[in-house]
This record gives sequence, structure tokens and C-alpha cells, in this order.
Amino acid sequence: MAEPATDLSPYDAVVLVSFGGPEGPEEVLPFLQQVTRGRNIPTERLREVGQHYDARGGISPINDECRALLAALRTELDSRGVATPVLWGNRNSRPFLSDTMAEADAAGYRRLLAVTTSAYESYSSCRQYREDLARTVRPGLVVDRVRQYATHPGFVEANIAQVLAAMEEVGPRPRLVFVTHSIPTAMSESSGPAPRSSTGSYLDTHQLVAAAITRAVDEVTGEEHQYDLVFCSRSGPPQQPWLEPDVNDHLDQLAAQGVTDVVLAPIGFTSDHMEVVHDLDTEAAETIRRLGLRCARASTARTHPAFVGALVDLALERAALARGTQVRQPVIDGAAVSNISCPGDCCVNLRHPDTPTLAGS
Repeated sequence: MAEPATDLSPYDAVVLVSFGGPEGPEEVLPFLQQVTRGRNIPTERLREVGQHYDARGGISPINDECRALLAALRTELDSRGVATPVLWGNRNSRPFLSDTMAEADAAGYRRLLAVTTSAYESYSSCRQYREDLARTVRPGLVVDRVRQYATHPGFVEANIAQVLAAMEEVGPRPRLVFVTHSIPTAMSESSGPAPRSSTGSYLDTHQLVAAAITRAVDEVTGEEHQYDLVFCSRSGPPQQPWLEPDVNDHLDQLAAQGVTDVVLAPIGFTSDHMEVVHDLDTEAAETIRRLGLRCARASTARTHPAFVGALVDLALERAALARGTQVRQPVIDGAAVSNISCPGDCCVNLRHPDTPTLAGS
């Protein structure tokens, strides 16, 4: 008998787990201290980073993005006849994940399904979420998690639509420049489960997604487009290798090659949070003005119906598996089927490899 498409049992609630961000000037420094705890980063350096938030009234866009996604998820679940509650907890700001877990416990929930706002495999975008879930889960609560979903067709479809919309703002056949968060090369190489390629799942998956979007754009427009994968938000000591090229350096190179029209597509992010609005809409925008390029910045997936639908599909997929039913995992062409339960060697914590993670997720 086929599994009902509206059944999220055995889960009592879904919890959206996000990074978090400040919502006022007084929250900026405590937020940055929370994000960097244990790294001994000087307060003055944190205050410098905090200027990105200060320029926007001390407010990160990410929490409003989460509120919009929560509302969209609720609408999508209701449309499918799924009444399961949806909660929200952040790793680094209010509403803190630990408080959300306490509220779930007080409400009598015994089993939760976590949906993270990070699509790709790496320590910072996957395993660290599992560590925080393990740290905050309360006795008597069982928490599972949906798989990483960058190669889910719904996530890719949403990004295709955003790129096509942005292309209407520039000249014909623009260069497609796909942007993601830079991470240390060692973290990239240790991303995903073993055995790994030389660059790891983080980089491999981004390249697959960028190629899939470009193929779709070519098919829709009837023209071939050149594309690149570049990086933003590099931090850390200068002697530590991080993924390159930086988006601003790459724009310089494109201008020198005679490229005049560019679409910046932040495929490494699910919403327009600080790394997008500062690194692209402020810093890269200034580079674009200096170079005289015509450029449009595509939106992230945000609350695009294909993305929201994909998240609900992933939740239903995980619930069916929890009930003992084998489910088909949709992925884009060329992608491997994702691990629903991450093995112990997946996305290694290079600093503290023995840190506990959420069991079975």
C-alpha cells in the first residue's frame, strides 16, 4: 500500500533550524561572540565585522527571512492537509534552539524533525548543525533531520527561476557567476562522507548545481551561456588556504576579458541574509560600478514555491523512512543519492573531531 502523502508521523512537530542574526544594535556583539565562541577572536576584530550589521541598524535580514519561510511552510503543509506544528530555533540568536527544545518538551512533544536552512555538505553547513542539535536536545526528546538538499530538484528549480528573472535586467547572453560562501580548503576536502573526491562534497555539489542551472537556462533561452563558480565571505588568517576566486577578484578578471553583462546568482545560500546583502549587494555592487559592468543579482531560493515544496517533500520522505518505508530520493542528473543518516566520518570536525553529533541524522 502506498504511503499517504500527508503523514508526518511519528513526528510531533517540525523545527526549522537556522543560523540566527541580531535584531538590534545591542545584539550585534553578543551574536558575533556566540558565533565565534572558542576561537579566541579579539573583540576589536568582532567590532569591525559588526560594522556590516551597524550599517543596517544592527539588524540581520536572516530572521525575517526565516519568518517568511515559516509562513510559507505552514501554507504548504496546510494545502496538503498536514496539521503538524512548525517550530523555529536558531543556533546563535533568539529564538535560541535550546529554548525551542525546552518549549517542545513542555508541550509534550517526544519526537521532532529538524529542517535546516543550509543546503550543502560541509562542517559549517551540516555537521555543526548536528552538533548543536545534539547539544540542545533534552532527555526524552528524539530528533531526526532531513537530508542535505542542494541536489534536490526543487531547490535547483527555484534557483533556475531566480536566475532567469535576473537575466531580464541585463543584456543578451550574460555571464552567469554563481556565488557561495568560501570555506577553508581543508574543510571542503573533508566534506561529505568517505570516500571523497580530492575537493570534497561541498565543492563538487556546488559545481553540479551550477552546471544544472546553466543547462536549464540554455534550454529555456536557446543559447549557450558561460558560467563560473566563485566565493564570498572569506575570513580567517591569511596564511590559511580558502576556496577561491573571490567574487570581486573574478569580476575584475571578467571585465579585463571584455565581459559586459553579468548575473550574480548566490546558489550557496537559501535566503538573502547578511553574506548576500553585504558581500554582493554592497561590496560586489561597488566593484561592478567601478568596472562599469551591467549586472543583475538573482534572488536566493527564499520562499519560491518549488523550494518550499521541496522542503515539505523532504520532511515527508524522512517521516516515511522513520516508519520503516523505503523511499525514492529525487536528485538532479549526475548527483549521488544523499545520505539520509550521516555516517560518523561525514563532514569531519577538524578542530574537535570527537564532538558529539545528533545520532542517526
